[in-house]
Amino acid sequence: MTTIETRPGTRAWLGLSVLCLATLLLAVDNTVLMLALPHLAADLDPTATELLWITDVYGFMIAGFMITMGSLGDRIGRRRLLVIGAAAFGVASVVAAYSTSTTMLIAARVLLGVSGAALGPSALALVAGLFPDAKRRAMAIGVFTACFMGGAAAGPVIGGLLLESFWWGSVFLLGVPVMVLVVAGGLVLLPETAKSTGPGRLDLVSAGMSLGAVLPLVYGLKELADDPAQVAAYVALGVGLLFCVAFVRRQSRLAEPLVDLRLFGDRSFTAALLILAGALVVQGGVYLFMSQHLQLVEGLSPLVAGLWMAAPALGLVAGSLASPMLAGVFRPGLVVGAGLVASAAGFAVVLVGDGLGALVAGVTVAFLGMAPVGALGLGLIVGAAPPERAGSASALAESGGELGVALGIAVLGSVGTAVYGGSVTSPQAGGSLGEALDAAAGLPPAEASALVAQAQAAFAQGLLVVTAVGTVLVLGLAVLSFTLLRHLRPIGEQSHG
Repeated sequence: MTTIETRPGTRAWLGLSVLCLATLLLAVDNTVLMLALPHLAADLDPTATELLWITDVYGFMIAGFMITMGSLGDRIGRRRLLVIGAAAFGVASVVAAYSTSTTMLIAARVLLGVSGAALGPSALALVAGLFPDAKRRAMAIGVFTACFMGGAAAGPVIGGLLLESFWWGSVFLLGVPVMVLVVAGGLVLLPETAKSTGPGRLDLVSAGMSLGAVLPLVYGLKELADDPAQVAAYVALGVGLLFCVAFVRRQSRLAEPLVDLRLFGDRSFTAALLILAGALVVQGGVYLFMSQHLQLVEGLSPLVAGLWMAAPALGLVAGSLASPMLAGVFRPGLVVGAGLVASAAGFAVVLVGDGLGALVAGVTVAFLGMAPVGALGLGLIVGAAPPERAGSASALAESGGELGVALGIAVLGSVGTAVYGGSVTSPQAGGSLGEALDAAAGLPPAEASALVAQAQAAFAQGLLVVTAVGTVLVLGLAVLSFTLLRHLRPIGEQSHG
């Protein structure tokens, strides 16, 4: 087995570039499909339900299999699982690109999601293994996080450029050469960080229970965001919570659990996980409303809206790169807390400002302030876990993020929808701005103009309320960071102390 030096050299940084390439593609693949949907629908003619599955099943599979794959990497080897996942992702990308039916495309998206779940925790755990020194590990995780955020920003732009010249399948073929590089680079540059004395056999019952917990929760939250009165959403949430309780009880009794509950006994681990999930609740909700506002209120095309949306994502990139340097001088809890206070100030610009510039500038500052949560929080979560449980800890961090985004879209989406419903007076305005615009298309010009103006004003009011709720939440998270993480020393002192 290749040994890992205390001071990482060129090989470690090259290995990091391979891992960043993998996470960059995962982020791009999560957003690049949006612009291709109209072209895809015209070619394959999916039903409304099939189109939803094409869009959503990728994220469902990633969320559902994350915990299992993180634990599996601890057992069979994280490099091995990363290489297997990358190869499977490349194959699934080809199948998706050349799908001749909706069933074939949905199956390919399922495989893409499962492969992505294998890649995510393995990559983060390998980053931690490559950089055992706390200061360099923080910098590496900052770069790793910045690449993910950059990929999310680049997805719509790349998709728009590809669709200018090629057919819809080209957005999937993008993954093939990237994953070839990840497989080759992984085999040559990455050491195996999982120990042969690590956890034993994978408990398949626990794996099934984790799926039974996460999938209904994500599904229920998504359906709740579309329709807060939908009974099926609450049933799904109830089923997911029941499986969560059963899963936790089983883990507490097993000698070799899928998730080691003792990790939650570490205050840094639990606090960082909670703050990370909370920040992503805010990000998910605000990002949803901002993207809709740009297209439905400002009237921008998807590609132009994607370019405007890149500004907050680039704020996350810049903050992710700067956070480790700040945490080398100041206490991590102070850096995270101060960033969250700055985030609240950015949201305040949205609340008191006016126009597109104030919205984009305010959200960019807000996301810049939230960047330390991811860049430093992931390091705290993985660093608090024993080396043999790094994959499992990485999976918990990424699963918490997935659930946080889903919760933000559902809860803040419901808040915004409720405000919209309470602000419109015309029965033709429906339950959303999209419905109002559809209704306006069949009305005489004067009536249509009045309906659209009222609906857009109501949606803008909903955006402001969602932003206000986000402000309160990030200030609460700042208090948690100042109190629960105050015991942590600056990362430079951790490296030498």
